[in-house]
Amino acid sequence: MERVILIKYGELTTKKGNRNFFVKTLYENIRHKLQKYHVNIVKEPARMFIEFDESELEEILETINHIFGIHMYHVAYKVPTDLSVIKEEVIKILKNENFKTFKVETKRSDKSFPIKSLEMNPLLGGEILKTIKDVAVDVHDPDLLLHLEIRPHFSYIYTNAYHGLGGYPVGTQPRGMLMLSGGIDSPVAGYLALKRGIKLDAVYFEAIPHTSIEARNKVLDLAKKLVNYTDEIVVHIVPFTKIQETIYKESNPAYCITIMRRMMYRIMERLALKRKAKAIINGESIGQVASQTLNSMAVINEVTSMPVIRPVACLDKLEIIELAKAIDTYDISILPFEDCCTIFVPKHPVINPSLEECLKIEKRFDFKKLIDETLDEIKTIKISDLQETEQKYQELL
Repeated sequence: MERVILIKYGELTTKKGNRNFFVKTLYENIRHKLQKYHVNIVKEPARMFIEFDESELEEILETINHIFGIHMYHVAYKVPTDLSVIKEEVIKILKNENFKTFKVETKRSDKSFPIKSLEMNPLLGGEILKTIKDVAVDVHDPDLLLHLEIRPHFSYIYTNAYHGLGGYPVGTQPRGMLMLSGGIDSPVAGYLALKRGIKLDAVYFEAIPHTSIEARNKVLDLAKKLVNYTDEIVVHIVPFTKIQETIYKESNPAYCITIMRRMMYRIMERLALKRKAKAIINGESIGQVASQTLNSMAVINEVTSMPVIRPVACLDKLEIIELAKAIDTYDISILPFEDCCTIFVPKHPVINPSLEECLKIEKRFDFKKLIDETLDEIKTIKISDLQETEQKYQELL
C-alpha cells in the first residue's frame, strides 16, 4: 500500500474568501522546505497530500514540524475508494498494530459513496472484531483510533495524528522588523510573529568596542534558529556606538535607556519604510525592566506612528523561557555576551519618564544627523534556510 502525508489546515479553513490565498501560500512554503526531497505535493481546498520516498520520511516529518499553517498531519495509507478494498486493507493495517480496544471514525467527503459515515463505522468495526482476535470496541478511551477518510477515487486510512505548529503560513502578512537582541525574549517574539504569518527582517544594534563580535554572532545564530521556520531572514546590523556614547554624554543618566530606545525606534521606522515593512516587533514584556513599564512604552512609542507589536508582552519570564527552550534558542540566548541594551544600564533607570524631559534632552544634540549617518553605515546579511556554510559571519560583512 502506498503511504502519503495528509495535511489538515485548521485555522486556514475559517478564511472564507481568502482561503485559496492562505492554502496556496502554505503549499509554496511546504514545497520550498521539501525541495531537496523526492516528494509530490497535491493541493486541494480541504486537504494537502504529500507523496514521499519512504527512506526520507523521518527527515520530511521533522521539516514539516517547522512549517506554520499546519494544524495536524497524518501518515496515511492511500487505497482505492471501494468497500471491499477498504475492508481488506484495514485488516492488513491493523494486523501490524498492538491494541486491545479500538474505535472507528469515518469522514465521508465523497457523498456519492453509498455508505454513510455512521453506517461505515459499525460495518468496519464488525469486520475487525470478526477477523482480529481478543480486541473490543471502546468508544470512550480506545487504545487505537482508526480513521477513514472517504474521498473521490481514493480513500485514506490512518491510526496516527501529529500536531502541527498551527498559525498562518509565513508570507500571508506583510513584512515586520524584529528588534533582535541577544536576550531570551526577542527570538521568542520573532517566532510568535512568524506564527501569525509575518515575514521577518531582524535588526541588531551593536556598539563596538563596548559590545563584542561574539555578541553579534550570537544574534546571527539566533536568526539561524528562526530561519528554520521561514525561508530567509535579512539581518540589519546597526552601528549604534556614536549615538549611544552621545546619549550618555548629554543625558540625565536615569533617562539614558529611554532616550536610547527612542533613537532605536526612529531607526527602526526608517528601516521599515525602506524595506516596505508594516510594523516594528520586539520582545518587550510589560514591567520586566524599567523601559518596559506602560509609562515608558508610551513615551518611547511617541517617536513613531508605526504599529509596535509585542508578542510576549503579557507572558511572564518562565513562560518565555519555556518557549525559548522549545524553539531551541535558549542556550544561545544565555551565552555571556552582552548587547548594547544591557551593557550601559544605569543603576537607577527612570520607570515613569516624562515626555517633556525626553524632548528637552534630545534638543542637546543633533540626533537627526546621527541617525542619518548611522543608516548609511548599516550592514546587512541574508540568512537563508538553504545555507549550509559555516563561514564566520564577520567575513560576510
